[in-house]
Amino acid sequence: MASVPADAGEFDTVLACLIPSALDGLASQLREITGFQPAEAQVLLAATRELLLAQLHSKLSRLLVLELNAARVTGQLRAEDSESRWQEFLQYAATPEFWVGLWGCEQSPASCPYPDLRQRVQGLIEARCASAARFARRFARDRAGLSELLGQDCGALQALEFGAGDSHSGGETVALLRCQGGRLVYKPRSVAVDQALADFIAELQADLQARAEAPSSMRVPRVLRGADDDCGWSEFIPHRHAQGRAELLAFYRGIGHWLALMRLLSGSDLHAENLIAHGPNPVVVDCETLFTPKPTPIPSGLGAAADRAARLVGGTVLNVGLLPGRGMGLGWRGVDNSALGALPGQQPLLPQPDILQSGSDQAHIGHRLMEAPLAQNHPSAEPDLAEYWPQVLQGFEGLSRLLQALDQDGLLAPRLRRFEPCRIRVVPRATEVYAELARMLWHPVSLHRPAPAIERATDLLARAAAHLAMAPNDPDVIAAEVEDLCQGDVPCFSALAGQGRLQGPGGTHWLPAGNWVEEALQDWRAADFDLERHCIRAALVSAFINEGWMPAECSLTPQQLDLHGLDTRRRQQAAAIMRQLVATAILAPGERGHTEDPGPTVAWIAPVLSPTGWAVQPLDPDLYGGLSGIALLVAAYLAEQAAGRADPVPGLAALLPALVHSLHRAEDQRHAERFRQRGKTRPPAAGAYLGLGSQIWAWLMLAELAPRLLEPGGLRPQECLERACALAELLPEACAADDIHDVLSGKAGAIPPLLLLARRSGQARYLQMAVEIGDQLCAQARLEQRGGQTLACWTHSQWPEGMGGFAHGASGMAWALQQLARASGEARFAETAAAAQSFEDQLWSEEDGNWLDLRGLEGAKTAAAWCHGAVGIGLATLDLDPQAQQPQQAERVRRAAAASWRLGLGWNHCACHGDLGVWELMSRALDLGLAPAGLSHEQLLATLLGSLETHGPICGIARDVFVPGLMPGLGGVAYQLLRAHPDSRLPSILIPATA
Repeated sequence: MASVPADAGEFDTVLACLIPSALDGLASQLREITGFQPAEAQVLLAATRELLLAQLHSKLSRLLVLELNAARVTGQLRAEDSESRWQEFLQYAATPEFWVGLWGCEQSPASCPYPDLRQRVQGLIEARCASAARFARRFARDRAGLSELLGQDCGALQALEFGAGDSHSGGETVALLRCQGGRLVYKPRSVAVDQALADFIAELQADLQARAEAPSSMRVPRVLRGADDDCGWSEFIPHRHAQGRAELLAFYRGIGHWLALMRLLSGSDLHAENLIAHGPNPVVVDCETLFTPKPTPIPSGLGAAADRAARLVGGTVLNVGLLPGRGMGLGWRGVDNSALGALPGQQPLLPQPDILQSGSDQAHIGHRLMEAPLAQNHPSAEPDLAEYWPQVLQGFEGLSRLLQALDQDGLLAPRLRRFEPCRIRVVPRATEVYAELARMLWHPVSLHRPAPAIERATDLLARAAAHLAMAPNDPDVIAAEVEDLCQGDVPCFSALAGQGRLQGPGGTHWLPAGNWVEEALQDWRAADFDLERHCIRAALVSAFINEGWMPAECSLTPQQLDLHGLDTRRRQQAAAIMRQLVATAILAPGERGHTEDPGPTVAWIAPVLSPTGWAVQPLDPDLYGGLSGIALLVAAYLAEQAAGRADPVPGLAALLPALVHSLHRAEDQRHAERFRQRGKTRPPAAGAYLGLGSQIWAWLMLAELAPRLLEPGGLRPQECLERACALAELLPEACAADDIHDVLSGKAGAIPPLLLLARRSGQARYLQMAVEIGDQLCAQARLEQRGGQTLACWTHSQWPEGMGGFAHGASGMAWALQQLARASGEARFAETAAAAQSFEDQLWSEEDGNWLDLRGLEGAKTAAAWCHGAVGIGLATLDLDPQAQQPQQAERVRRAAAASWRLGLGWNHCACHGDLGVWELMSRALDLGLAPAGLSHEQLLATLLGSLETHGPICGIARDVFVPGLMPGLGGVAYQLLRAHPDSRLPSILIPATA
């Protein structure tokens, strides 16, 4: 997250008084540089001044705002109005006396309120000026050779912009420059690795030509190494959209080639700013993070299966940073910053620090929600990743085959040796971690008392290293990292690729020596390319912010129905999915020495939805797409098998105890972490599908299923109840931190599991917890009067105007609050529930015959799914009025059934946003005579089975990828097929039970 307030420009006149002497000294140095012209010196001085003001703003704006308010409160500002007092402060703060008052003078250092401010500010200024002088000397030295990059004489320097990237190693930063001969990029590092990569790609192009295959569109900019290899110059690559489909196909095939090549070279940190789309060419403009080492991960405490899954994922192409994935760090939660993702319109609004009420003496630091900055990584204004994803996969597979052939012929290893003398960079910690720590270290409180702030930053880095093998844990290295942050730099680590020993800030070292080129080759040779392809296919969904997204496709609904053998076919389809579940499981035996829970554990790798968005990773413990949902599925299948309503599946029974142990380990780890890190980590989500509520609900349903299993698999009803009770203790903290509010992952979703827990345990305290959460929900509702009715909705950054539907919107809120009203007898919950229902009702469109979808998806005014639209609205209505006895409720169900039958079928098969969700509503509507005319239970089931048999089960997240999750994946398809037997009494997964 950017740390420069958006409206910080008002402080230019204040901060400008800090830099004249440094700029005068820089000007003197520039006059001594042979071949650097006076006009060029003026360009450089202006660029340096702009950089200094920007960096000083980012570090000192909060301090200046604090001093402004202090001056106002103490009466130092005496102008007549607020705006005049602002100007009065600016004039005073632009004087030496003001700054002496902040950082003291040499005669009275003890009197200063900010003890090391002067040292930090002067150090930052001097380092940037020294860096600018180095640029000037290098430019003058290398000017003659720059014509090789420009294709003509370089000529005079006409424009310069420092700060095109993070600041490292004493203010060094990438710069963009324009000369008479054209535009260039300056890199204050060796570009030997860039040249080596260009030469390697040129040899691959020759190999493709020799095999009569299409050339690759991969490119890196041409570079010129500085005379002493202390810097480098690169051609400037302008962004250009592709012209026509042929160039688009070439671009995305080239992306696949980059994936294959970066998998070989252990590339990383390939985010959106490091790739530029230039017509058909995906150009990697910063390739210094090759041969990233892969140290043995630190055990997670979640069991051997989870650790193995994490190692597998960490070694795949997902680690390159090119494929879509949502950020989880502070300031970047839910943001996709990948080189192939970062789709416009698919990023959450970011809270950016800003000066609010600037221009008055009421100015203060706050946050504004702003759109994520657009990068230049896409070949079209509206990228269609789904259409071109096959080209990405084909490119990966094609170049991987070529590289494997070269390796078999003994040609690959010799070619890779060119990289051994190259200096590469390693990013041991996420840059956003450094950014957040830097903000803390430059906060006015930290500047006033620097020692405690430095101690806290040191502690945070050390504790992070306990969980991340790459992160330094050496106290000397951590101290040097903190020192760099205090000086305004992002710590930088580099090494010669063939030697490995990392050089860090302050002359420190980290990681043992080793030939990382050879290690990367060995790691690539051991790669599981089936898993690599799985990850590439599955990563598509991470680019999109809305769960359930899938590209427009032909309808999967069969044209003709086969009504024969429905039950046999139902059983076959369910068993086939369960066999896939067994086949894709990462199963690990119990661990010796782990006395508390020595049982087996299990994991799967798939797209996972969390409150921050989609990511391909080992499954989380939640019910929506994680282990709790799969445990419920397996227990349900075994129970139905025991009753003779499902076919046996070899190996399935072994999964249930492994799932139970895996959930135990995850929960025990969470409790231990909460005890150690109380108040220092973000609480988990609270919702009924993502979060603690989902796990409580799952344990209570598992307790209900346990007596019906032939082999309980370690399920004991009392232990399930105890687990649910323990999780409930975490809910108050989770709900207090929640800002989403909805049923899926927010506090509304915590209410139903608590109501069920109160009834199952007999403890009224859980009802009281639900009441307290309900009061929070009511207090956070946005109320408005419209047409004589009170409407209620809940907003957040993604949906600032509120949302309809069950999982995220008003129907779900109304349902949860109405259930709470019935359980508690408190009328206030029923009143807010009615207002929320009125909000939903006003979204009904007679013209469209459906409820409007406020997400504003292109080409879709309405939705007919469980998560968004008619299915969820209809099922919530039926749960509150199971027989639809009230005319208004019956009409709502009839409308929902008609819309779902007309619009909800044929997209995919999952329960969340596909056919098996529609099936549940239609089945209920058929029982009540509220379904479309002429439809029967047999026709409904035949429609689903015909689609599954013709197309295979499709979950709607990513084609050709097995996604086991209960709600978004194929696990829910199997579960709903089990419930399709007329004698099944399995609980619904679409409406959480409250009794």
